[in-house]
Amino acid sequence: MKRDLIREYLVYLQVEKSLAKNSVESYARDLAKLSVWAEKNNFDVLSLTKQDLREWLIDLSGASLSENSKRRLISALRGFYKFLQFDGHIKKNPAEELIAPQKGSYLPRFLSEYEIETLFAAPDVSGEIGLRDRAVLELMYASGLRVSEAVSLRIFDVDIDAGILTCTGKGNKTRKVPLGKSAVEWLKSYLIVRRKKENIEIDNLFVSSLGKSLTRQIIHKFVSEYAGKCGLEDVSPHTLRHSFATHLLQHGADSRSVQAMLGHADISTTQIYTHITDSHLRKTYEKFHPRALQTSNVNKTSNVNKNETSD
Repeated sequence: MKRDLIREYLVYLQVEKSLAKNSVESYARDLAKLSVWAEKNNFDVLSLTKQDLREWLIDLSGASLSENSKRRLISALRGFYKFLQFDGHIKKNPAEELIAPQKGSYLPRFLSEYEIETLFAAPDVSGEIGLRDRAVLELMYASGLRVSEAVSLRIFDVDIDAGILTCTGKGNKTRKVPLGKSAVEWLKSYLIVRRKKENIEIDNLFVSSLGKSLTRQIIHKFVSEYAGKCGLEDVSPHTLRHSFATHLLQHGADSRSVQAMLGHADISTTQIYTHITDSHLRKTYEKFHPRALQTSNVNKTSNVNKNETSD
């Protein structure tokens, strides 16, 4: 069905919009990549959000795309989803507010360590839902899981005593990721409450108040709501994954280890985060080094030395 809609859109471009054959073929390749990515991640092209599309663009950032290619990708997304909206397949165009990168890679949004602490303090952990939400936030930041991986976790995928979880990511590949003490303690507290519930008939780790598995949409909703209460903008579950990777690299982790924990097939995808840390280091250096922004008098000194030599 999704490929049929893509074909309909391409015909529309060719017949109604009179786009050149080469342009239509380029759009076809771009949307085919999107369709393949969505299928690999068990996403529905019709229900992709703005953040999902950003994640796709970030995944493509390691492919050494030209600036024109990046802008064309954005244009293809906007046009395709506008077409779907006009035809009544979707209510809102998720690509409408996407911004084409001006230069370099499409850098992901991440939170500072202070912002992470602020966000994590937002849930009311005196109640069952708030406790669960805090456990979800802690686990996702501690492990760097995608939201789809988090909702698929089962109780036996987490070894609380060892502080290790096993998840299944893209391409059905499994990986083991360590958990820090904070995440482990919050998971322990959550599991005590979860085990007391009598209406749970599934082995998913995170469940709703009705005993059903959490969905990506539920997690997106409460993360956005908590972020809004803290005055944080443009925050999604994937922001926690970006923050996980960025903070590890900022504190000295090597790219290969971060690659393994994120489940990236290609190291170039992980190296997107090194661009962020390079920028962070530059800002830190300029802020704290006493001579980082000081104008040099080397030319004046050089002239003085010349004069002294000529005497």
